[in-house]
Amino acid sequence: MTPAPEGKVGIGVSIYFICDDALAIYRQAKAKDIAVKKPFVGNGMWVVQLADPDGYQLCFESGTSEPEDSLYSE
Repeated sequence: MTPAPEGKVGIGVSIYFICDDALAIYRQAKAKDIAVKKPFVGNGMWVVQLADPDGYQLCFESGTSEPEDSLYSE
């Protein structure tokens, strides 16, 4: 039997999802008081990042025509 890892199993792991509207995910997370980083534009896509309880970094991306390195303003 493999021993269970110590600490959070997802530390250091990022999972990227390409979706239709990453900003909608950001707004939904904020509305539910989920800790989420401010969206930014990287590689022509809005990037929304949050960590799940196991420490995995979840990144949601959707295409945009906004300039590179733009920050989302509400």
